[in-house]
Amino acid sequence: MLDTTVTTRTQQVLDTLNAAFPDGDVDRIKEQFATDSYWRDLVAFTWNLKTAEGPEEIGQMLDSQLASVKPRNFSLQDGETPTEEDGVTTAWITFETEVGRGWGLMRLKDDRIWTLLTALQELKGHEEQRGTRRPMGAQHGAGKNRTTWKEERETETAKLGYDTQPYTVIVGGGQGGIALGARLRQLGVPTIVLDKHDRPGDQWRKRYKSLCLHDPVWYDHLPYMKFPDNWPVFTPKDKVGDWLEMYTKVMELNYWSRSEVIKASFDEAANQWTVEVNRDGETVILKPTQLVLATGMSGKPHMPEFPGMDDFKGEIQHSSQHDGPDAWTGKKVVVVGSNNSAHDICAALWEHDVDVTMVQRSSTHIVRSDTLMDIGMGALYSEEAVANGVTTEKADMIFASLPYRILHEFQIPLYEQMRERDAEFYAGLEKAGFELDWGDDNSGLFMKYLRRGSGYYIDVGASQLIIDGEVKLVKGQVDHFEADAVVLSDGTRLEADLVVMATGYGSMNGWAADLISQEVADKIGKVWGLGSDTTKDPGPWEGEQRNMWKPTQQQNLWMHGGNLHQSRHYSLYLALQLKARFEGLETPVYGLQDVHHLR
Repeated sequence: MLDTTVTTRTQQVLDTLNAAFPDGDVDRIKEQFATDSYWRDLVAFTWNLKTAEGPEEIGQMLDSQLASVKPRNFSLQDGETPTEEDGVTTAWITFETEVGRGWGLMRLKDDRIWTLLTALQELKGHEEQRGTRRPMGAQHGAGKNRTTWKEERETETAKLGYDTQPYTVIVGGGQGGIALGARLRQLGVPTIVLDKHDRPGDQWRKRYKSLCLHDPVWYDHLPYMKFPDNWPVFTPKDKVGDWLEMYTKVMELNYWSRSEVIKASFDEAANQWTVEVNRDGETVILKPTQLVLATGMSGKPHMPEFPGMDDFKGEIQHSSQHDGPDAWTGKKVVVVGSNNSAHDICAALWEHDVDVTMVQRSSTHIVRSDTLMDIGMGALYSEEAVANGVTTEKADMIFASLPYRILHEFQIPLYEQMRERDAEFYAGLEKAGFELDWGDDNSGLFMKYLRRGSGYYIDVGASQLIIDGEVKLVKGQVDHFEADAVVLSDGTRLEADLVVMATGYGSMNGWAADLISQEVADKIGKVWGLGSDTTKDPGPWEGEQRNMWKPTQQQNLWMHGGNLHQSRHYSLYLALQLKARFEGLETPVYGLQDVHHLR
């Protein structure tokens, strides 16, 4: 009886929306939303990634978009029954717009919409060739002078970028560029992925030898092709590289290795980019309509400069240059920094009998890997979640359905549980002198990542080395270098043969400045962060990741990046935006991001 009642009440809300949409009755629609409501839209209504907060903002969005979007057929998803827990009804829904189909997740409080996620999934008449639409692959029967699949691919590869121009060029061939390239390939958008490395996956292979994914396998699938059931929970970097290389071949990407962008410029009158590429020593000029920078969420390596660096007799590396501990056995190494890379590098050096010291410059959030899996991720990304019917796609949507404004409220109790479970572990770190934090509002790792992308370590063993004193810990700021040492501001002198600067990365905006111009970088503004007005994430509030996966102030320029989860999930929405423009569909963007200061 309860399920029937919940379903009936949920259906009444959907029926009201369906009646009000064609009439443009925005006031009636607003009445269906709670005072503290949130509508997060991924492309379907706004041709943007946008969250409207409260009935008034929701009304403004609808006033702008209803006439062109023409939403209809809001329904409960087939096979899904609304559930109710703690006074909140949760329902999976599907819907249509004038040009597309989507699905989403709706939560009700007191029969009013509290949170609503609407996500475009496909464009009508331009659906992906998958499932029942998959290509035949072979034409049975006989015919003269027929070409094989191999011959067709060779012809396409030889012509694209020379005789014919791609519609989209993606700069960066890591997981972000590869995931987006695969999406666009399936949507029939001519695309070239450019990467400066020798082969796909080298971005991972060329990092320090002990690197592995700190996120579990269930979180890291790429579009269309999940990891096999026997894939390790935490993937070593070289295995990631092999998978990405295989993926580019199987997904038939037009992937140009050894191809570095020298310069790019946009011609507004022609609505076209000119991209100068050094392709293995050959200069090639590409003329795409759309340009995507998939150069990594974290941007360019940040290498600070200190007095005396030129006089230092040892070696100084940024963590992105460090290839491993083999050459440093018996030597002294100082690692400046205390986040993921710093911990990984310190642990690997210790394993190779290196005298290693970590310099912690500011507090760091630490969470143990197994605890994060059990408490923080297990409900959505785990073997148990899969067994309970939570597919990767569902997990992504559930996570995306929590508006950024209130996401921390869901995270805080989880990290309180982690803190309690691992109290002895944290006490050991503090006793060793390690300075811990839990984020500005105690909301932990995910919010730190979303707000600034750093300041944490997912512990896979290095913390115990610090607790036991095997990895030496010093707190302070680097002041200068001497011939054989790093000297901190309090006068502490750390002798070193090697100094690894695990000092992070700058904004993706820096790549726009280098590859295009500082003027364009200033035009688009800050990349990444929510505008939460927390440490390293200054306001004003944006409510979405700034400039990521959506239109920017620079016409036809897009930013794409993040971890494997984000590369997988958000590549769909960026691909649909590009496909719509490729097909000449109207794409009226609502809520284009304002320009914010770069720092």
